[in-house]
Formats: sequence, structure tokens, C-alpha cells
Amino acid sequence: MNDKLDRYHGKRDFGKTGEPKGGGQAEPGRRFVIQKHDASRLHYDLRLQIGDVLVSWAVPKGPSTDPRDKRLAIQTEDHPVDYLDFEGVIPEGEYGAGTVLVWDKGEYRNLRADKEDGKNMADALDDGLIEVWLEGEKLTGGYALKRIRAGDKPQWLLIKMDDEAADARRRPTSTEPKSVKSGRDLDEIAGQEDD
Repeated sequence: MNDKLDRYHGKRDFGKTGEPKGGGQAEPGRRFVIQKHDASRLHYDLRLQIGDVLVSWAVPKGPSTDPRDKRLAIQTEDHPVDYLDFEGVIPEGEYGAGTVLVWDKGEYRNLRADKEDGKNMADALDDGLIEVWLEGEKLTGGYALKRIRAGDKPQWLLIKMDDEAADARRRPTSTEPKSVKSGRDLDEIAGQEDD
């Protein structure tokens, strides 16, 4: 069992939730997912595959395409890599109860690897500065995650880099609400689970 997933497993009863348990061999890669999560508060979960887990952040306002926006991103427990495709309803009484949709997904490139310091993703995470180029279905371009507070729930800022994909007028979280996996919105996913 992957020790990095102990917090994830400790918060869930897999007899009740349909979330993936993980624990299998993770396919190597640099994949990401952004899940829209209608829990106690609507937010977006950014997950980057780093090694054999998805390192995860809750982003209350969701990602922006405007470099002037600094979005709070609260680091949460690591998730199993098979969470990349999770879409459904987490039942009441379970941690994170609510509806989850796959808002965006794709692959990313570590921009810090190309710089003078040549940081790999694990070292960048430890340093508190991650710079990635996303190749998603909704989002592309450079994004930086900068840790601003350590502790049990580290706080970071998610910032769009000023590159050719930056667009201050674009509002993808409001204009593109549907899942890239199923084409459904949150209500449709919740309704199908109720059937």
C-alpha cells in the first residue's frame, strides 16, 4: 500500500463511497485533472500527478486565465492516480460529500526542469514553487503554484503566467461549466446518481 495515501484512505469508507481506492501500480506520466466539486462549498480541485500520486489543491474560485488573478489554493491530501477519471456523487456523511465532475484534464510539462536550477516536480513541491505548462481541453499555458503558508493545510497561490494563452477576458469556470469526460453538468451527474 502507498504510504502517501494514508490520509486519503483514513478519511473514506470505501464501502460507502464510489471514489477509487488506489493502491495499484500507477502508470508513469505527467497528467493533471481539475475537478469541479459541489461539496459544502463549490470549488475546484487541481490535481497534478507527481510520482505515483495526485498532489491536490482545493481552489475555491477555480483557475483563471488572467495573470493578474492570484487564486488561493489549499493543499489537501494526495489522491490515487486513478482519481484522474473520477466523476460522480460522494454520499452524505462521507468526507467531501457532494457531486464531482471532470472539468478539465490533460498533460503537463514541468517548466522548472528547463531552468537553471533544473528542479524535478518533487523538489519543486518541497521548495514551494511549482511552474507547469498545462495542455488541457479547456486550459493551456503556464501556471505557477507558490506556497505562501506551510503547516497542516499549506496555502498556495495559483497564478496564470503571462504567455500567449493568457486572456483577461476569458472566464472558463463560468462559460464552460460541463465535464470534459461526460459532457454533463453537476445537476445531470447528481440526477443520474439518484436514478
